[in-house]
Amino acid sequence: MTTLLLQAGVSGLLSGGVYALVALGLTLVFGVLRIINFAHGTLMMLGMYATFFLYSLGGIDPYLSLLLVGPAFFFLGVALERGVIEPNLGAPESSQLLLTLGVALFLENAALAVFSPDYRSLRLPYASRALHFGDVVVSVPRLIAFGCSIALAVALWLFLKHTDVGKAIRAAAEEREGALLMGIDIRRLYAVAFGIGSGVVGVAGSLVAPFLYVAPDVGDVFNILAFIVVVLGGMGSFLGALLGGFLVGLAESLGAALLPGSLKQLPIFALFVVVLLVRPAGLFGRRS
Repeated sequence: MTTLLLQAGVSGLLSGGVYALVALGLTLVFGVLRIINFAHGTLMMLGMYATFFLYSLGGIDPYLSLLLVGPAFFFLGVALERGVIEPNLGAPESSQLLLTLGVALFLENAALAVFSPDYRSLRLPYASRALHFGDVVVSVPRLIAFGCSIALAVALWLFLKHTDVGKAIRAAAEEREGALLMGIDIRRLYAVAFGIGSGVVGVAGSLVAPFLYVAPDVGDVFNILAFIVVVLGGMGSFLGALLGGFLVGLAESLGAALLPGSLKQLPIFALFVVVLLVRPAGLFGRRS
């Protein structure tokens, strides 16, 4: 039992790093634009497809393809913000929710029409490689995904903390009117923030493609988990997204190890309910 719990804990931490990266893109968009992006998971699905075809058609390793996927999805996010999100920023919140849900449904059904509903997977020479630490087995692709996720999270934090654009994004998230009075171009920052969120989730798709199947509906699972992570940590909280990702990863892995298959996600939702009962604003959220 000890070995089982230790293995579940390690696996949960590795998954939690990826969940945290996905949630960071979502919480950044909410923190700056104040909209909940239901298309977030769908963009991750497109990132997985992009990685799949870059490898199957161009022979580009998935962990190298993120150097192409990240910038491409940044510009895709900018285009979506400018063309779809920005004209509706003044609309009621319910309309904005329906808008992003409509974008998600459109992209998912477009992928279904173009790629078919068939499941695909990458056949990589190192897909089954693992490291052994006593009785604990660590998958090499998952370990790489975890390391890249943490490195990207740190890079994003440094960007927001120490660059002029990052400081402007934080200012717009903290006090929009004050940022306007200081002469900050809010419209440009909205596009940049949405682009960064899209680029981050596209890279997350590249990181998980080596060990997960690719299908038009795969983004739905990550969408739900990302929302749980963001709400657990506190909407708009960078640190909350990181901690929430690890908590959800551990809860999922322990549930899979200890409970029947149909109940493996029960600990995630139990944790979600308990945290919101104790702290309705999330672990690091602030009451509005």
